[in-house]
Amino acid sequence: MNRRILAGNWKMNTTPKEGEALARELMEFFSENNPEFPVLLFPPATHLANISKITASIQNLSAGAQNAHSEEKGAFTGEISVPMIKEAGAEYLLVGHSERRTLFNENDDFLLKKTEQALKQGLKVVFCFGEALEAREADNYLSFVQEQLEKVVFKLSEVNMGNIVLAYEPIWAIGTGKNAQPEQAQEVHAFVRKILAEKYGTKIAETTSILYGGSCKPSNAKAIFAQKDVDGGLIGGASLKAEDFIQLYKLLNAKN
Repeated sequence: MNRRILAGNWKMNTTPKEGEALARELMEFFSENNPEFPVLLFPPATHLANISKITASIQNLSAGAQNAHSEEKGAFTGEISVPMIKEAGAEYLLVGHSERRTLFNENDDFLLKKTEQALKQGLKVVFCFGEALEAREADNYLSFVQEQLEKVVFKLSEVNMGNIVLAYEPIWAIGTGKNAQPEQAQEVHAFVRKILAEKYGTKIAETTSILYGGSCKPSNAKAIFAQKDVDGGLIGGASLKAEDFIQLYKLLNAKN
């Protein structure tokens, strides 16, 4: 069963010209090496339409949006709606990233509405979850991530779960240079698959992709990707260098 997915979150990096250059560099590789599994690029909103046109010619290569509002339209100055990103070429929406939660105060109710809006408009959702250092040190990180999932993902129907990708991102390992040890990542991923089975049944648990995100780079990815329940990566900094991102693809492609 192929649950593998590699996603690159560019965050607030690259200008439109720089983003196009990066996408075209990746295209040189993937045009000769068609992806064996979904490879997702999440550029800034200003690049999305252009990047989606570049990726459209390669099967399994898709563009996604880093953010969108929960409402279809309205008086929300500066915001971007799901219909807008869909027309710009997005096939996926990133929801629940720790930076959106902590820096922009996005709570569970808002994340649920955003997720439902994306699914309503026919997009797939990469839903992020993960604990802060306090929860990890207090040894209640499993209950913490379960609560995050119960407040959003577990409110969705079984049908909608087919369009959900999960991404475990221990907050203490994002942008800090730290990363969860492979066995720590496996523990959480296996736990999530277990509670997915309890909620939705074995089939959904076994077909849902669970990615790891947290300072994942070529130097540590092999051991992380080797874990049974780690299906791929949500990559930050390493997705901004074509050479690194391609190396991560090769490492994940080697996963049995």
